[in-house]
Amino acid sequence: MSEKKPISYWEEIKRKGVHLSSLWMVAATLLLGERQWISCLIFGALLLLTLVSEHDYANNGKYLGRLYGKLFGKMLRDDVKPGQWIVSGGAPVLAAALLMNLLFTPLIAAGAMAVMLTGDAAAALIGRKFGKHKAVNGKSWEGFISFILVGYGALSVVFFLKSVPAKFYLWGIAAVVLAALAELFQKQLKVDDNFSIPLCVGAVLFFSSFLV
Repeated sequence: MSEKKPISYWEEIKRKGVHLSSLWMVAATLLLGERQWISCLIFGALLLLTLVSEHDYANNGKYLGRLYGKLFGKMLRDDVKPGQWIVSGGAPVLAAALLMNLLFTPLIAAGAMAVMLTGDAAAALIGRKFGKHKAVNGKSWEGFISFILVGYGALSVVFFLKSVPAKFYLWGIAAVVLAALAELFQKQLKVDDNFSIPLCVGAVLFFSSFLV
């Protein structure tokens, strides 16, 4: 079993910076539009490359593994033991982007990913730095509220770019609050929040599309 290790706040910033850099997936999903098969090919190929690189890193590989270690080694929350395959947050993010494009329309897929990437980063960084009021699972209400505000802001940008009806903005509030709860209770749900967050947003927006 791997052991959890604490990382500095600076490493947390870099970790979430990588997270936020994945917003290109949102842009790609919107730009490619209905050609989602291209999105799926891109995300699927990058997912495979990430998994291979992480496997090489765990086994002290000289090429992909060494490069992966220099770029992301200090950001990993788990210590790697010989022969162990550590999967970072990168692979679930790519897998989530692939899954969203398989399940939902480009608008919903992009919105769901935007909430996950921005809301999760805000909850971690603001909660860790300014969290004074403890919630559950070692998290704070400051982080929870930050998730909702930042995640909804990102979702609203996606809605604005696609000129969606006003009622979608109201449903977006419900979607983001549900996603924030999924992030807050990740331990109880036992589902990686890179999956649970976009799935919550996607499900609410999918069903709301029949009511708008």
